[in-house]
Amino acid sequence: MTDMRQVTDTFAVAAQLDVADLAELKAAGFRHVISNRPDEEAPPGAKAADIKKAAEALGLTYVHAPFVGRPTPEAIEAAAKASGPTVAYCRSGTRSVTAWAMSQANKGESADAIVEAAADAGYNLAALKDALRQLGAR
Repeated sequence: MTDMRQVTDTFAVAAQLDVADLAELKAAGFRHVISNRPDEEAPPGAKAADIKKAAEALGLTYVHAPFVGRPTPEAIEAAAKASGPTVAYCRSGTRSVTAWAMSQANKGESADAIVEAAADAGYNLAALKDALRQLGAR
């Protein structure tokens, strides 16, 4: 299984998933998968279409919202719409946790709480506090 880190009770981020990881995720109770990794940077065998097909065959929902750099509105929306146990993945998890952080800021959550949850998962988003507040975080 790839490196996966729990950010909240219902949202985790991971490094690149492989088709073989999906059954383990389902067994662990995850219901939704978000891909934030563009196909052109994914290794062979880890293409979005392959992951989507395998996820849906297991009854998992799948959203492909890739980005490089700042999260796209689609990536932020995918994280915001995640209801229930969700894992979002990219190369290292950093892009996915950033999209999640921005989705939480848009909901008016506390910037300090967002940054703390990310830090507890091993991601330092302290430099984003002002940007999170500009998005609506308290």
